[in-house]
Amino acid sequence: MLLQADARQLIFLKAMLLGFWESTGLKVNYRKSHMCPINVSAEKMTHLANTFGCDIGAMPFTYLGLPMGTTKPRLEDLTPMMDRVESRLSVCSTWLSYSGRLEMINSAITPITTYAMCTIKLPKGVIDNIDRTRKQCLWRGNDTEKKGGNLVAWPTVMKPKEKGGLGVINLRLQNDALLLKHLSNFNKQAESPWVHFSWDKYYTTKVPHAAREMGSFWWKDVMHLNTIFRGIAKCEIGDGSSVCFWNDLWTE
Repeated sequence: MLLQADARQLIFLKAMLLGFWESTGLKVNYRKSHMCPINVSAEKMTHLANTFGCDIGAMPFTYLGLPMGTTKPRLEDLTPMMDRVESRLSVCSTWLSYSGRLEMINSAITPITTYAMCTIKLPKGVIDNIDRTRKQCLWRGNDTEKKGGNLVAWPTVMKPKEKGGLGVINLRLQNDALLLKHLSNFNKQAESPWVHFSWDKYYTTKVPHAAREMGSFWWKDVMHLNTIFRGIAKCEIGDGSSVCFWNDLWTE
């Protein structure tokens, strides 16, 4: 929840939470809450935290498994996700066949990143680190001392099977594809608070794809996909149906 650095607002919020407690019997533990400052002095922050009865936190903080802050997540902010990926490189991967390791990559390792890729643009270093783990799993199991042994180039491995690859998901392209849904909702002006806010804040008199990129780092990352999004054309047919033409920008 984002509030102004005003003690009165905190008192009103605490009164609402007290009413929630009395009506539901669910007591709020304020010591499990943290107040993170944004351009607030340390002295004032201490006063506000004492008013609300919680601890002072710092950005970025983790919310629903993702780093939250005012700046783009750094490599170290996404370390917990990379650690979960590496933890899947279990002892059993040594004893699996190549087909078993491929299935492990597609069903156990790659899906760990899907939730984050639906929300943020992963830094290149994070994708490189995860790909390193996926290569290790496919070609060498969990034997970190073994070198070489890559039977197929990794770009070929990430191609669809019908194009001569092994069907391992290309994380960079998958990340862009998952973020495109936000751009689709924005252009359709879907019934969503953030969509209405973005249009009212930045594009009341501007064409989005022709305007200078503005807003948060997240929105700029989404708007970078405008070229890809505009490569997808939709033509209406006389009987009310439609046909979609997909510009094959995903093929490498």
